Amino acid sequence: MWGLTLAMTLVAAQAWAEPLSVQEREAIVRLGAAQGRAAEEINPLLDQVSKAGERGLPTDSLLNKVKEGLAKGVESTRIDPVLRQMTSRLESAHEVLEEAKTRGMAEGNRQRALETMAEAFARGATKDEVRELSRLSQDDRHKATQEELAAGAKGLAVMKEGRIPSKEGTALVGEGIRQGYRSSELLDLGREVKRRGSDFEEGRASLQQLREQVSRGEKGDRLFREDRSGPGSGDRENREDRGDRGSREDSGRDRSDRQDRSGGDRSDRIDRPEKADRADRPDRVERHDKVERPERSDRSGHGRD
Repeated sequence: MWGLTLAMTLVAAQAWAEPLSVQEREAIVRLGAAQGRAAEEINPLLDQVSKAGERGLPTDSLLNKVKEGLAKGVESTRIDPVLRQMTSRLESAHEVLEEAKTRGMAEGNRQRALETMAEAFARGATKDEVRELSRLSQDDRHKATQEELAAGAKGLAVMKEGRIPSKEGTALVGEGIRQGYRSSELLDLGREVKRRGSDFEEGRASLQQLREQVSRGEKGDRLFREDRSGPGSGDRENREDRGDRGSREDSGRDRSDRQDRSGGDRSDRIDRPEKADRADRPDRVERHDKVERPERSDRSGHGRD
């Protein structure tokens, strides 16, 4: 058993020591060569990704950023600082998640937790806020996971983008984690609160009341259902409101929320250099071969105008 354990440890160490396979390296070098880049220019970027893997950090997002930059023809000197910034956030994510683990928080999907927490830091969450979320989420009824903590931190960062005070937002998200909100529900909570940020700021809605709803176990669209006087009036007004504002709210979803699906971050973007103008070409091709309709005979005996 000891021999088997030692062998497994050595295999794991070798895997961390070289997180990038030979095939991955060759593929990226070929991508750079297609852009006229020498391997000596690309290898330092790959070494940086490899060192991050040695420290136990996920490398997929870093590797994708290298591919993105090379595909766009961005100089390696501009890709390098972006990689360093992303690596720094992953290290901070690793730090706070390990702290939560020592306090008894379940691990869950570690890689997803690290990447989501790094995104939370990119969007404005702080280590102190995450530590407070971890403290608030401790509850005997529901044992939160690191993945849920990371999703809660990202949801809090989204709320702060909607000018929600950190203290109130942290308390709300912490209550959601304690009530067993799933990761997707915590992210949805952050987006919905951000969308209604002006309502909370101007007193048309109450974060305290929303927190009380969460503490009662309410989830999803029930949290934001408007209660109006009269039977069914709330549902009717909600339908009318959705009809009037549907397209506006859909387009009003903050464009930064689209990063939730792509995993990117505004500060991590590598701008595409300007390309030469394309040759002018007609936008439309007019068809001149119109098929004429045959004239129908006029039963009255008179020709058609």
